[in-house]
Amino acid sequence: MNILLAEDDDRLGELIVHMLKKKGNYHVDWVTNGKNAYDQALQSHYDVVIIDWMMPIQSGLDVCKSLREVKYTGAILMLTAKDAVHDRVQGLDAGADDYLVKPFEFEELLARIRALSRRNYAPIMEEKVEIQGLELNRTNYTVKREEIEVQLTPREFQLLDLLVKNKGRVLTREVILDRVWGYYTNVSDKTIDATVKLIRKKLELFNQQELIISIRGVGYKIEG
Repeated sequence: MNILLAEDDDRLGELIVHMLKKKGNYHVDWVTNGKNAYDQALQSHYDVVIIDWMMPIQSGLDVCKSLREVKYTGAILMLTAKDAVHDRVQGLDAGADDYLVKPFEFEELLARIRALSRRNYAPIMEEKVEIQGLELNRTNYTVKREEIEVQLTPREFQLLDLLVKNKGRVLTREVILDRVWGYYTNVSDKTIDATVKLIRKKLELFNQQELIISIRGVGYKIEG
């Protein structure tokens, strides 16, 4: 597996690289500023990009936003000491697929990398699927109607696609958490709700913000 690490703390960066190579047997490229992270991510193929939020030249948050703006669809894991709910929402809104708060255990980092890699390369049955006049493209994570197209992050698309595959059925937050984030994650219900909110905001372009229906106290569903 190929990993790109963007971390400006030399001591922590060296430790992460060492552990990823020793325990994960991964190939790791390491950069120390946001500009290099952005350029490197677009120049080479990586299974997972690990970005520290606070970096010189360009922050990890801005790198994430810039990559998604050019339709980068690779998995992105944000590292940060910021653990407030609004910080998590901001990271997800920027396009991060996962969020790990410092300090962290390396076993958890490795588990999250494995989970992101599995989700990123999960086999798909069909490239495109339609729901209520919208076309979902599983190759480039877009939603389209006629000439209007909106880009979703991989995490947003996976959640929306899960609901589409189970249209007409209510999916509990526990099921969504397991299928999208993985059973052993520490993601809370608030993160699921925040991701749904981001999807709805993007669907406003099609006047379809009510596509995902909230089932109070249970979860979400999409009607067929």
